[in-house]
Amino acid sequence: MPLTVVHAQTAGSLATGHRGPRPSAPLSPAEAEVLRIVSDARTPVFVTVREGGRRRYSYWRPLDSATGRGGCYTALPTAECDLLQAAGRIALGEPLIDPARTTYRVRAVRTPTGPVRAVRDRAHAA
Repeated sequence: MPLTVVHAQTAGSLATGHRGPRPSAPLSPAEAEVLRIVSDARTPVFVTVREGGRRRYSYWRPLDSATGRGGCYTALPTAECDLLQAAGRIALGEPLIDPARTTYRVRAVRTPTGPVRAVRDRAHAA
């Protein structure tokens, strides 16, 4: 009998009748730009959390020889970064703790495809 691969249903998908992961809400243009920057492996993004709880997401913008711009740290919009983290689209790495601040590496989270299981084809010859 041939094997067929199907996605396992979760309790949520059984209740709603949908199979597989639910599509996430569409991103705003600012959120999409932040996610694009965080997803680029050539651009390490960090969040610095100060003693008072203030967060600053930033990355190093390399110098663009054509425009002469860059060569500096650039802040990302905190509100959009916090929304992406709350939605599970970005995650924080291991903390680097200093006396006045804690710094985390920010990474994009891959969207899971869901569990896969093998099912035997139940077609019978008549």
